[in-house]
Amino acid sequence: MIQFYHISHTDLDGYGCQFITKKFFKNGKFFNANYGIEVQSSLNIVIDSIKQSEQKDIFFLISDLNLTYDESKKLDKNIKQLNNNGYNINLQLLDHHGSGQKSADRFSWYYLDTSRSATKITYDYFLENYQTFNISDEIIQQLTKYEKLINSINAVDIWLEHSQYFEFGKVCMSMIAKSYEINNTLFADQNRDYRLDLLSKTINYIDQNNGYIKLDEDIYFLKKEYLKLSNKDDSLDNLSAKYLVKLLDDTKDKLTIYYNGHKGLLTYTLGNISIPANSFLKANPDYDFFIDVSRRGKMGLRANGKLDVSILANKMANGGGHPNASGAAFEDWKETVNYNDIKQFIENRLKEIS
Repeated sequence: MIQFYHISHTDLDGYGCQFITKKFFKNGKFFNANYGIEVQSSLNIVIDSIKQSEQKDIFFLISDLNLTYDESKKLDKNIKQLNNNGYNINLQLLDHHGSGQKSADRFSWYYLDTSRSATKITYDYFLENYQTFNISDEIIQQLTKYEKLINSINAVDIWLEHSQYFEFGKVCMSMIAKSYEINNTLFADQNRDYRLDLLSKTINYIDQNNGYIKLDEDIYFLKKEYLKLSNKDDSLDNLSAKYLVKLLDDTKDKLTIYYNGHKGLLTYTLGNISIPANSFLKANPDYDFFIDVSRRGKMGLRANGKLDVSILANKMANGGGHPNASGAAFEDWKETVNYNDIKQFIENRLKEIS
């Protein structure tokens, strides 16, 4: 049994690659990264996960990301060390960005083809190699039903304006880019499942006359249908808030912090927290405050009358505001994508001011 890891980009093409691999490796471990610190952080997470796993047969796929030469060199070294210590890791990178040429020239696992999108490369790769992974003909036949969607992603990603699938791909691209109702930092798996579900629904439109227009009109309703927790209808904002509160409630033990006997919840990169924060505090009366921190170290605080967060914001970072709604910005903030780093930073600051 092979353990599958897949890191991909954070746009339509990146998710398109995972739309394909999810058909084969339902129990795989999936990650998404934009460029910069996110790529190296994701690579580190996968390497650490492999080291802690009892499974030695690994297929590690990277798609729609062009690693720098230094990133490629470091990764190649890590994989060779693991393989020399009893692992059997098949590393494969599938990409189409020309800026990865130096790495592609040096490393055999780095496949580069600028004439196709990463989704199309991934699709063709598995059509050609599916037997290597003991994938059945039946599953491959099911995948080919999405070939028009694959062509749509390909058309828009490499900008084939004369393709019959171009306009449909544009709508899909916009849909994925604007599917931010589920936070992709705290709830990366749920966010990915949300986007991939929306992608799967597009197949119902692609053969319709002016299907891209119909899809564009229906995206709002497709989102609402996914986010509904009951048969009761509501606005998209309210449905999103309720869905988020459920996710927060499911993971609140991990997100809980304390300050002078008060219990709070710490989130990262939620943004626009008024509705979800107040909804969470209302649904969880044992919590007294809610803090959300942005990538740049800006902090939003909300409370339910049990703690004056304007005073807390001032003590933590010279901030202020109202007793139940305040904000601040940390001058000594260091950007990270690791929630545990953020939590440690905030907990240390709370201890300092207690």
